[in-house]
Amino acid sequence: MISGSGCFGTVDGLREGGFRGRITVISKEPHPPIDRTKLSKALIADANKLALRSNAWFKASSVDLITDVVTDVDFGGKRVSTASGKVYSYTKLVLATGGTPRTLSLKGFDTLENIFVLRTISDVESINAAVGQGGGKRIVVVGSSFIGMEVAKALAGKGHEVSVVGMEKTPLERVIGPVVGSGLQRQLEQIKVKFFMEASVQSAVSPPTDSAEVAAVILGDGLALLADLVILGVGVAPATEYLKNNPAVQLERDGSIKVDESFSVLGLNGVYAIGSSSLVVGFPGGKMLILVGDIATYPYHGPGGNGSYTRIEHWNVAQNAGRTVAAHVKDPSMGPRPFIPIFWSALGGQLRYCGNTVGGYDDIVLKGEPEGSKFAAYYTKGETVVAVASMGMDPLVMHASELMRRGNMPSKTEIKDGIDVLKISVLAE
Repeated sequence: MISGSGCFGTVDGLREGGFRGRITVISKEPHPPIDRTKLSKALIADANKLALRSNAWFKASSVDLITDVVTDVDFGGKRVSTASGKVYSYTKLVLATGGTPRTLSLKGFDTLENIFVLRTISDVESINAAVGQGGGKRIVVVGSSFIGMEVAKALAGKGHEVSVVGMEKTPLERVIGPVVGSGLQRQLEQIKVKFFMEASVQSAVSPPTDSAEVAAVILGDGLALLADLVILGVGVAPATEYLKNNPAVQLERDGSIKVDESFSVLGLNGVYAIGSSSLVVGFPGGKMLILVGDIATYPYHGPGGNGSYTRIEHWNVAQNAGRTVAAHVKDPSMGPRPFIPIFWSALGGQLRYCGNTVGGYDDIVLKGEPEGSKFAAYYTKGETVVAVASMGMDPLVMHASELMRRGNMPSKTEIKDGIDVLKISVLAE
């Protein structure tokens, strides 16, 4: 099973690799796999504009798209059960059920209307309906995550009064550090987004008229932020509830599934895990289970990773993981092709980022000014560059990601001494 970007990477990789078996995709979303990144970046709710491929492409590629919800997997019997009561047999299986947005177990957040999460087209439709056509709505975004920051920028650009509440000292501090984070904060402040950082949330309250709709968010210090609607960007949990009591699978503490470099689930022969949906793959003989998606915790071997296990929710990782699984299905003897995580975010100028800091970092070499939308930040541990963020410096991050993948990225000292990363040749392999 697969759905979303993980599904597309696997399906596309299988067909490009010459696989001719039957492929069935089971997803709870009633549309082909989409570019989910555009939901928070632009609040687009048109599935046709978001689709990675059309229905016609899947039909021509002999891929059956089924709208349903997986409720159980019988690994021994090679069967998948769904909410509609149907049971699907398989010879190979890929589970990529994606993530479930976290909510707040605080007073008012589970009872009042106009409090939204943002993960699906349906979520965007609900937000757009609450926002309406004109500007001037008071919107509180809880969480200074990438989704929270992106939706704040999108709505402020439409003339709404947007406030962001975050627990960190600066937005995105855990990922990009306080210097870059504060620079991005100032960029959004220029379009009148207000920030309430190092803040906690106490409750959501309704107006004195006893309306069922939210009227304000109360912060830990008692400050009331008036709100016509609230959007939560407080993280995502792996959507693996249907496996919670399955004796064949041991979930990690965060609900994810531990896999190896080929995204094969540890302890289950022929089982893989990666991204955001479910795919049943039929083979002419032989039986094998595969799981794929951002439900996977995998060993990261990029710079500074040293095989440390991590779960990365980026679209690029789901795509690459899906292709890794497709290649392994076609030829299990083939070793995994390493890749470096990459993501982009629609903040100020386009923010680019590659690498990962699962092993931590102890310094940042900064070139340029984050507030001015033109900078490069090199995150280092010792002399090793473990991640790179940039804005207005394309194609620096893409070039750096390939150097990192090949083990040719310059050292911290070389970066500080002014080496031009873009002048380091990356010849086609």
